[in-house]
Amino acid sequence: MDFLKSHNLVTVDQLVAAVSASPATIRRDLIKLDEQGVISRSHGGVTLNRFVPSQPTTNEKMQRNLPEKRAIAQLAAQLVQPGDSVVLDAGTTMLELARNLTHLPLRVITADLHIALLLSEFKQIEVTIIGGRIDDSSQSCIGEHGRQLLRNIYPDIAFISCNSWSLPKGITTPTEEKAGLKRDLAANARRRVLLADSSKYGAYSLFCVSPLSDLTQVITDRGIPAEIESALRQQPFTLTLA
Repeated sequence: MDFLKSHNLVTVDQLVAAVSASPATIRRDLIKLDEQGVISRSHGGVTLNRFVPSQPTTNEKMQRNLPEKRAIAQLAAQLVQPGDSVVLDAGTTMLELARNLTHLPLRVITADLHIALLLSEFKQIEVTIIGGRIDDSSQSCIGEHGRQLLRNIYPDIAFISCNSWSLPKGITTPTEEKAGLKRDLAANARRRVLLADSSKYGAYSLFCVSPLSDLTQVITDRGIPAEIESALRQQPFTLTLA
């Protein structure tokens, strides 16, 4: 348990080396811990049961994994071409992406107030904010008003953020309202790209947004374990490591 707490995701072989036990013993212990709900077993590894019950605030997220978020954002920006229509989900990684797009003529649709204010300073970028009620934890729009707008647009690319993702559970979020909005945000896009740093892999929340197989691309960082990387590369989407 101490080893699991200090690592995002581990393999049976790593646990064997860490505690000097046989693979059979480790597997028996993992079965017991899985039955108790303490761990989650997924493709290639084991992680603590990392249930995310509520949405972290923007200020909390700004302090986490900033170098990885910036690297992911820089790679994601290379997918955007002048004249594209782009949907940006809410979040700190998305804000980093927005900072990398300010030199391009674009049409940007976003739920995030911070992104809308940032990009509105650039005359060559047409910014649409989806509107609706403001979620105080993320300073972004939620509700049916914004969802109706998203259902009626066909953007070139939609960038999706999350607090938790994995192959078994897909993209998840703590509230039904956020899950529905994220589904609408990506539904009509020609390309659907998830931006998520590796620390969020293996965590999960109550409501599923979509399976990873609905995506066209996932961009994460090189902190993802080799076993997980291998499993992700076998999926129908493209995996890119920053």
